[in-house]
Formats: sequence, C-alpha cells, structure tokens
Amino acid sequence: MVRLVLFDIDGTLIHSGGAGEKAFAEVCKMEFDAPEGTSGLRFAGRTDTSIVREFFLLHQIEPSAENFKRFFDCYVFWLDQKLTQMRGRVLPGVFEVINRLRALRKPPLLGLLTGNIRLGAEIKLRHYQLWDNFLIGGFGDDHEERNCIAGVARDRGQIKLGQKLQGDQIVVIGDTPLDIECGKAINAKVLAVATGNYQRTELAAQKPTWCVETLEEIEVDTICDP
Repeated sequence: MVRLVLFDIDGTLIHSGGAGEKAFAEVCKMEFDAPEGTSGLRFAGRTDTSIVREFFLLHQIEPSAENFKRFFDCYVFWLDQKLTQMRGRVLPGVFEVINRLRALRKPPLLGLLTGNIRLGAEIKLRHYQLWDNFLIGGFGDDHEERNCIAGVARDRGQIKLGQKLQGDQIVVIGDTPLDIECGKAINAKVLAVATGNYQRTELAAQKPTWCVETLEEIEVDTICDP
C-alpha cells in the first residue's frame, strides 16, 4: 500500500502565471545589474539553486554562499509581489485528488518534491491555499540535484511515518521528464501529468507508471492500491 505521495509544484499543482520567472528576472536586474539575466535559462523541472548557479556562471558572478543568500533574500520578496499581480491558478483535479487521498481509510502522508526553495514553495502554495496539505518535503535548498532531493523527501517521509519505505510504497507526481527521472531514482511509482510544458506523448515516452492529461483523469484507488 502506498504510504507517501510526493507532489511537484509548478505545472503539477499550480500555474503561477510566470510569477517565479518574473521574480527571478527582477532579482537579476535589481540586485545584480543584469537586465536580461534570465535570457536563455531553462526553468521547468530544475532546482532554483541550479538555475541561480547557471545565472552566476553566465554573468561572471561569484557563486558564493553570500551571493546565493543575496539572490534568494531578494527573490522571495519579489515572488510575493508577483503572485498578487499574475493570473495564476490551481490546476484541474488538484483539490479533488488531495481531498480523496486524505479521505482514504489509511491515507498516505502527503509531501512535496520540488526544485523550489522551501520559502518560495511556501509563498506560492499559501497564495493558492494549498500549503497546509503537505507535512514534509524535499526542496531546492536541500540539494541542487532533483534526484538527491527525492531522497531527502523520502527520508523525511520515513521519519514522519516512523517506518522504512519500499519504492512501491511511494508515488511521485510531476509534469516533466525530470520529475519522472527523480521518482525513478528512489524506485517510486510515478504519475506524470501533462499540465505543464510537456505533452502527454513526451511524458509517456519516459515510461512513468501512469500518464494523464490532468489529475481529473486519475482515481486515487488506482495509485494507492487500497
């Protein structure tokens, strides 16, 4: 039986209307004097820390702990501002899947597996009234590599549950090939959902356990083996 379900955020739970990327762009411009700082950077499926490191390297900025702190201290301010300005939304089926998971006779622990830094994740999900559904998580400030963050989220889930988990007791839900990859890295089942930047056919080619257009298409009994 599945005991832990880990959700990605952007493209899986929400579309923020581009608030995160716009906040990044403001930091690049205002804090680091790089008006085109996000040009050429890929965001989907990556960790915030790896994106910032790439920005630093492209603009010959020392990737020091101090500069990372400068970046993220400024970023969370702008993220909070941009979320109020953009027309984002919770994606189809999200509230329903969460509620049905919580209503199971033996509900799994719900957590996050995201490239967002923890405070950024909280700001986004509080804005959309989702944060309080998740008791644990792995975040972009835990590690720069998504596969390693998956291990962090799994370990925190095991501690919270007080039991060792096998791979088939974990489900990872995400919208990018990198989400599928990091789920497989911990031998979890993977539900791929085509509500982000990738088509269903592209996701299905990576051989997740299940692949759907939206979370409206999946029954929680299917993924949780009651």
